[in-house]
Amino acid sequence: MRDLKLPEQRHPEKAHRKDNAQPKKPKWIRVKAPTGEGYNATKKIMRENKLVTVCEEAGCPNAGECWSQGHATMMIMGEICTRGCTFCNIATGKPDGLDAFEPGRVAMAVQKLGLNHVVITSVDRDDLDDGGAEHFAQTIRAVRHRSPKTTIEILTPDFLKAKPGALETVVEAKPDVFNHNLETVPGLYLEVRPGARYFHSLRLLQRVKEFDPSIFTKSGIMVGLGEKEPEVKQVMDDMRAADVDFLTIGQYLQPTPKHHGVDRFVTPEEFASYEKAAYGKGFLMVSATPLTRSSYHAGDDFARLRDAREAQLAKG
Repeated sequence: MRDLKLPEQRHPEKAHRKDNAQPKKPKWIRVKAPTGEGYNATKKIMRENKLVTVCEEAGCPNAGECWSQGHATMMIMGEICTRGCTFCNIATGKPDGLDAFEPGRVAMAVQKLGLNHVVITSVDRDDLDDGGAEHFAQTIRAVRHRSPKTTIEILTPDFLKAKPGALETVVEAKPDVFNHNLETVPGLYLEVRPGARYFHSLRLLQRVKEFDPSIFTKSGIMVGLGEKEPEVKQVMDDMRAADVDFLTIGQYLQPTPKHHGVDRFVTPEEFASYEKAAYGKGFLMVSATPLTRSSYHAGDDFARLRDAREAQLAKG
């Protein structure tokens, strides 16, 4: 049995990679350790419903803050990913079969937590014919059934190897927000995201809008991986050409010495500059800070996103 708490067993594909130095984090990156009643209550609900969260699996720095408010990003389809991205801390390997009861357990947890907005993500499941699309759809429908007033945001894989129709299956379940992260600039894909294709991911986001223009689309990238400012702004232009509504930009943090090294820590002032540039390019919503992650403050951001669309429509 693999022990996924051990880095060498969690990431066997990285075992022979050279170590990359992990630079000291600047003061604007440091966060408090997770504690408190709210945090413990959220953790208890997750454990009782046998649910995996990306907050824990990816080592998110905001877990303490979010969980203390009862916000946790559910990760469906197991805790083992079929991809081996060099930035990601989720375990890689051959996953187990799907759990048919998982959508119901997610819906139960959403109801117990009393969430107004929930984010549901997953590992990549290249071993499944549909990439897990039907499981996503079942989870969306289960949450809708138990918590009809809860808005649903999904953060999906790219369905690169899935059979035709996979994306349509997810879109037809009508999530409120469809998020798929580009993660980095195209020039770094071979090193950072070797199992993915930049233009496939971009086209995926564009197709969501073609299938259902009412669904908000969202995507994010990390900075500090070695990208240059003009490359980041080109990604912004590419996203807007694909009609993406919401952009997130956050600092890359290196999970272990075997992962892709941190090229540099981008300053808060640079993040503010990226945010200003992105709004200038027409995004409805932008979150660009060192600690920004895909689902960080997602509920509050969704409310602002909806207001921004209504304001835009009112202008005509």
